[in-house]
Amino acid sequence: MRTTFTMDDALAERARELGINVSSAARDGVVAAVAKALAQSDRAAYEQQPETPDPFWTDAEAWTE
Repeated sequence: MRTTFTMDDALAERARELGINVSSAARDGVVAAVAKALAQSDRAAYEQQPETPDPFWTDAEAWTE
């Protein structure tokens, strides 16, 4: 998918001076933002419905010993 975004002219010029690929940097930023949002969502869901101890898994862990 192609998308367009607005960036401050001074920031765009500085990125060019430093040889930063703005498209790649934007993609990396979106990937990081999505990962962060998913982690926050997972954490919120866990806080609403935390796991409870399951005796079966306690016994199952003992099988490996």
